[in-house]
Amino acid sequence: MIRGDATHGFSSGDVLRQRRSVLAGVAMVRRLWPWLRLLLACGILLALLVRLGAGAFVDGLRAVDLGSLVAALGIGLVTTLCGAARWCVVARGLGLPLSLGTAVPDYYRALLLNAVLPAGVLGDVHRAVSHGQRAGDLGRGIRAVVFERFAGQVVLIAIALVVILAQPPLDLTLDPAAAITVLAIVIGLAGFAGLWRKRAATVWADARAGLLSRRAFPSVALLSTVAVAGHLALLFVAARVSGTDAPAGRLLPLFVVALLVMAIPVNVGGWGPREAFLAAAFGAAGLGAAHGLTTAVVYGVLALVASLPGALFLFRKNGEVVRERGHQPGEQVLALAR
Repeated sequence: MIRGDATHGFSSGDVLRQRRSVLAGVAMVRRLWPWLRLLLACGILLALLVRLGAGAFVDGLRAVDLGSLVAALGIGLVTTLCGAARWCVVARGLGLPLSLGTAVPDYYRALLLNAVLPAGVLGDVHRAVSHGQRAGDLGRGIRAVVFERFAGQVVLIAIALVVILAQPPLDLTLDPAAAITVLAIVIGLAGFAGLWRKRAATVWADARAGLLSRRAFPSVALLSTVAVAGHLALLFVAARVSGTDAPAGRLLPLFVVALLVMAIPVNVGGWGPREAFLAAAFGAAGLGAAHGLTTAVVYGVLALVASLPGALFLFRKNGEVVRERGHQPGEQVLALAR
């Protein structure tokens, strides 16, 4: 029996109080996490500003020209069509109706909201919830968007592994900004791990239907590959516009890793880890950290321009309405959105 004297250590009451204190601390971290994430992204940008100065940022803004803007809109159209089509494939695999004519405007709108709002994922949240509500199954609507984005990341990781393994290793020495980026990645991945662990069974069942079926997998893989190629093409445009004349083979491994870093939701409208990584990677590769930062700034501007058609659909009301399914109670539908 545990006794509450000094000889036998803590009592059961002490243990209970400690547990409550830990739970309260976890709840506080969850409440503060959105703000901590923004502060971390701002810290990355501030570290870059202190280390490299404002010149690289200004040079990036000045480097953007009409040709690069047109290229951004064209590449953005291709990648958006691929993403919207991938979303349709996944949603239909989960039994949710979604036409390409509906998916493309919604996808463009989500990209614009991702680019102009903090965290960089709020547009996808809106897209998921809106589609789930229209289809009468909020849980599957959210999972369809999560799977669609996840599929793109899996293909990107596969491409990155192939590219990196084919290259000689780089000595990417971490400077302070890059160290903050690594911390952001670790924190972001830890948050995702906790989310998926709670819903593993449901997620796996839907993943087999929406991603891994014979009908869905080839289309998703092909569309994701084309989309990754489009994002890489936009990075190459940004590099050339910013004045980097290094050969494509030298830039490719840096850019595929940069795309992975961009997926971490620790940013301010997409800005933060991307700039830190490209500055550190260009510096380590002998291309100049300032050139890397300028390239990242140009890419950020071009990515925003590529999403601007979403403004045409920002206040558009979608006419695709589906009756709510009788076998999906509201309490079950709302469970995943918490």
